[in-house]
Amino acid sequence: MTVKALISLVLGLATITACANSSGVRPAATAEASVGAPARQELTAQILYQYLLGEIAAQRGELAVAAEAMLDLAVKTRDARIAQRATELAIFARRPAQALRAAQLWVEREPNSARARQTYISLLLGAGRLNDARPQLEAFLRLGELGAGFLQLPQLLLRHQDKQAVLTLMSELAAAYPSLPEASLALAQVAWHAAQSERALTAVDEALRLRPGWESAALFKGQILQRRGEDEAVAYWQGFLARHPDARQVRQLLARQLARMGRFAAARAHFEVLHAQDPAQVEHLVALGLMAQQMSDWAAAERYYLQALDSAQGDADQLRLYLGQVAEAQRRHDQALKWYLAVGEGRHYLDARMRAAVLLGKLGRIDEGRRVLAALPAESEAERVQLIQTEAQMLREAKDYQAMFDLLSRALEAMPDSPELLYDRAMAAERLNRLDVLEQDLRRLIALKPDHAHAYNALGYTLADRTERIAEAIELLEVALKLAPDDPFILDSMGWALFKARRLNEAIDYLRRAYSLRADPEIAAHLGEALWVRGDREEARRIWQGSLREHPDNESLRETVGRLLP
Repeated sequence: MTVKALISLVLGLATITACANSSGVRPAATAEASVGAPARQELTAQILYQYLLGEIAAQRGELAVAAEAMLDLAVKTRDARIAQRATELAIFARRPAQALRAAQLWVEREPNSARARQTYISLLLGAGRLNDARPQLEAFLRLGELGAGFLQLPQLLLRHQDKQAVLTLMSELAAAYPSLPEASLALAQVAWHAAQSERALTAVDEALRLRPGWESAALFKGQILQRRGEDEAVAYWQGFLARHPDARQVRQLLARQLARMGRFAAARAHFEVLHAQDPAQVEHLVALGLMAQQMSDWAAAERYYLQALDSAQGDADQLRLYLGQVAEAQRRHDQALKWYLAVGEGRHYLDARMRAAVLLGKLGRIDEGRRVLAALPAESEAERVQLIQTEAQMLREAKDYQAMFDLLSRALEAMPDSPELLYDRAMAAERLNRLDVLEQDLRRLIALKPDHAHAYNALGYTLADRTERIAEAIELLEVALKLAPDDPFILDSMGWALFKARRLNEAIDYLRRAYSLRADPEIAAHLGEALWVRGDREEARRIWQGSLREHPDNESLRETVGRLLP
């Protein structure tokens, strides 16, 4: 410890003892000194020695020695500040018994300190002494504003392991204040953590009855209802907003929930209200851009992102990345490239440069794209794999499948067990009709990651589409569906395998379900062909024509339509 630090410690102790000397109360030796007043204590050489011993030991990391020395000094001086320091050191040293003793002294000497009372309560609850904590909790509630005190209780109480006992105690504490909404909300939170959802709902409804329009209670009620189902929580928040349209926290949470559920139009409507309420909040502009982007409303997405960028708030590089994606989706490749290359160094740099490289490949500037990737530093194996995958994607976009295969083969020599590289090389092998390599890589991937649903799917689909091993393909796809039962691409693969097995009705059931989940052009091609073969040709035409309007360049769809339509 430096001389300067020692002087600071001595001056600190001198301040403590000076306060004690000016108090005019009886010495600590008379146990009934008035509560809250520090005992009169002379600054002796022994006290100074113990104080410095404790602090120097703490500085050196000898926390057990520091805690013991400071607790002994706290007992001798009965000074609240030394008792606080003794409590802290004992907690750091993981000496719960010493911490409890020091915290008790701290509360005795500073009974009006919320921090002292909270610390003591936490230690009592951690030690399982719920009954001893009760009078401390009651005293804590009396210290300040009652409602605020109740809202802090759940965080304190939930340190105790017996959640049912905590719920009983919280019920008794809240019962003493039947007209206090904070007491009901605190009870609801404790009941929720005790897995008593109906009790929690009853309590939070009481809080809302006592304080209609209380957003904190409405937010928590929605959280409880989410356990029953997302739709129930959404319906409740929508009704709450109908009655309290200015509840911005509820509206914001509802908008995010709707976005997570894929209900982008509804989420966008709420973000528009939030933006109107606070036009300066850039977060809402970004959210509106994301919703518009998900809805393929490219013009609106670009407008929102540019407004956010012009505001000079938020993450400018992330906005440039989004603007690049929007421009690329509209096939404005040169503009997209400018946005990607405008992203500066930081957390979006790697992603932006990789997107730029892929885009250069689409523009036929393969060598330039590869140079962009070669210049990027890879700080981990995961980033190296990501860069290799990006280069492979660029070559796939250019339809140079042999170069893609060779690149991945070289990478696998250095990283033979990379799941990502194994999967990507299998896809390149399929394009080159190297089904032996495809099967080898996918079976290796399954051995490494038995829960890799898309490895089973890729192998099963290929066997069904390209070989006579239909029964084996269906078995693989059954495993894939167990791992990911609602994946539209796996459902499509199963439908196609069943089509190949001439199980038309079952095939169409799977393909319809896949298409309802995702209107992908390849799924449309498969569903249309199955319907065509079964004789439902008008429906097949409608599906193909609708998909061609959205995806006119899809090779699989065009091949199917060209082969079957006269």
